[in-house]
Amino acid sequence: MTKIAASILALTLAFTPVAYAGGPVVVEEEGMPEVVADSPRSGWIVPVIVGLVLVCAIACGDDDETALQ
Repeated sequence: MTKIAASILALTLAFTPVAYAGGPVVVEEEGMPEVVADSPRSGWIVPVIVGLVLVCAIACGDDDETALQ
């Protein structure tokens, strides 16, 4: 019985450090990167062109003189 207990104790002591060799695994979650969209530089061009077209359409008007008669 003593030889069996001694061999079990020896095997236990031999393989126990292998079980703890790596240490604990700590996984840290990385934060999501913040994505910031830049405002477009030409965001004002389209409204200005549409406004100029409307002003021209109103100012030029209909020059058909037969429509007044």
